[in-house]
Amino acid sequence: MAAMELSGELQTEHVQFPAHTRLMDEIAMEVRETAGQQELTDAQVAEKVETILLDKIKDGDKSANFQLGLLYFHQDQFDKAKSLFERSKDYDYQSLFMYGIMKYDGLGMEVDMRDGIKCMIQITSSESRLCKHLVPAARYNIGRAYFQGYGGQQSDTEAEKWWLLAADDGNPKASIKAQSILGMYYSRQDKQCQDLKKAFFWHSEACGNGSLESQGALGVMYMFGLGVRKDNDAAYICLKEASERGNVYAMGNLVALFYKSKLYTKACDLGYKVSQLSEEDVPVLAAETDCLPLYIAKGIAMACFIYARCLVGGHSLKPNKELAKTYYSKSYKFDPDVCALLQHTTQQGAL
Repeated sequence: MAAMELSGELQTEHVQFPAHTRLMDEIAMEVRETAGQQELTDAQVAEKVETILLDKIKDGDKSANFQLGLLYFHQDQFDKAKSLFERSKDYDYQSLFMYGIMKYDGLGMEVDMRDGIKCMIQITSSESRLCKHLVPAARYNIGRAYFQGYGGQQSDTEAEKWWLLAADDGNPKASIKAQSILGMYYSRQDKQCQDLKKAFFWHSEACGNGSLESQGALGVMYMFGLGVRKDNDAAYICLKEASERGNVYAMGNLVALFYKSKLYTKACDLGYKVSQLSEEDVPVLAAETDCLPLYIAKGIAMACFIYARCLVGGHSLKPNKELAKTYYSKSYKFDPDVCALLQHTTQQGAL
């Protein structure tokens, strides 16, 4: 397997608002602590919070518009969220950011990537301390737009520029997603921009800041000696930890590492577990782990292929060539290129 590189399906970066959702959290806590209310369900608490925030809006509390909009957004009530963010975006940068996200992704409204990016540029151009925490994510989203050609012409140069600004030399308070994306950007097959040492640097920075995607990527780079000296021990540590945190691409590569190391029982056990995932699981896992769906699918394809190899060879399993065909087919279904590469590797005697 090669180092992870960018695909066309990049995800929007959202922002966690820990310090700015305190009002909503405090209201929810007060509701639960009210006498006789301890047994309320989350849905019932949300309903009571909604009522309280609506009353605050009626009383002229402008900050409640963003709070209630965010509540609706997380409930997938995008029409209501859009109305509140649109109402408050001219005086609340957080509402402006969320409105831009919804415009860009077409949530509760028609897709308008150009206007979505205008919102992000307005945030990055402001010197207000009230939007400082939004700037890294806004810069990442602008870079994403240039890379994918949304809202204007496609430009790798502009994408790289905005991602470097967002990544801020690996600052843990910057955009960790941008740091991880830069690792993929410099891993591309295009020789004009490929720089595996830079890729390793950025994945290392992102991993150190908590990126699950980059932790799996580092494992692959160590396993194949991409941008760094080959180190199976370091590869194992990265892949194992990333797998335990839910990175399916890391799981697929760990299955392959187990198989190559003749640790067939471990290869079978993990291979079987991953091979039971379905196409419907991919978007759910992508949302839960913030990993790209493309690489989740590749991880499943790898696990299916290796598990089929175990079935064919009777490695820690009773040989079953007919069942192996099912898993070979599933591997091809999830990612034909991964399946073909592994088949070629097998024919060459390297797997």
